[in-house]
Amino acid sequence: QVQLVEAGGGLVQAGGSLRLSCAASIRTFNRYLMGWFRQAPGKEREFVAAIIWSGGGTYYEDSVKGRFTISRDTAKNTVYLQMNSLKPEDTAVYYCATAPPGSNKIRYPYEYNYWGQGTQVTVAS
Repeated sequence: QVQLVEAGGGLVQAGGSLRLSCAASIRTFNRYLMGWFRQAPGKEREFVAAIIWSGGGTYYEDSVKGRFTISRDTAKNTVYLQMNSLKPEDTAVYYCATAPPGSNKIRYPYEYNYWGQGTQVTVAS
């Protein structure tokens, strides 16, 4: 069983930065990519960013392009989300997840088979 553990959430002022991390408990499992999603109260879980584990290709939701950067450290089995210029509308619980080979609808939660427990990000105005 793969476990994903997120860290790095917290309270920050608008314009500030946070760096989220997500460590996988098993080094070798069949993953194609890792992604970050977020869910605000009363809203559906939405795609934020994803990275192809082997090649490093990245994908972003439009509202975070230029502000957020996803990266991975294969030696540490960890994926990161650097979030800059944070806005109050970025407030949400952030989840990391993995998707197996063959996944192509990377913006949809159903493509992902393992999820972390989530970490709260609150951006104060």
